[in-house]
Amino acid sequence: MLKHQLLHPKITEVLARAGHHAKILIADGNYPASTKKGANAEVVSLALSPGLVNCTQVLEALLSAVAVDSIHTMGIPSDDPYAQAGEPPVWAKYRETIAKAGLRLELDPISKWEFYDAVNSADHVLTIQTAEQSLWANVLIVMGCRTA
Repeated sequence: MLKHQLLHPKITEVLARAGHHAKILIADGNYPASTKKGANAEVVSLALSPGLVNCTQVLEALLSAVAVDSIHTMGIPSDDPYAQAGEPPVWAKYRETIAKAGLRLELDPISKWEFYDAVNSADHVLTIQTAEQSLWANVLIVMGCRTA
């Protein structure tokens, strides 16, 4: 019986095959998961109903199961109308989730187009499509390695 919070069989299977530097995308409900992905990536949809399942819930489960080197959000371009609103509120929830997991990692935004490039790499192994309704809620996790 697994002791961590991640129980989804397909997600667990993909993560078990993945290694250091593998990338996992937690995609919000607006992300084009069918077209913006790496050649080696599998897509698992957890979108049940608007807002169910959300990105924060998936982040919490993943952090209970894998070692993490870095966590990135999709940065908002300065010319985007949403940039004037400041940082998306969901990012504060991510920071709380990271701290609750006992990790000393910063949430590191990377520009929207660099984010797409990072996802479109051979290291991208998994996209978890959620029904997250918050804007700019995409999270890219870079897996770390097991340590003693």
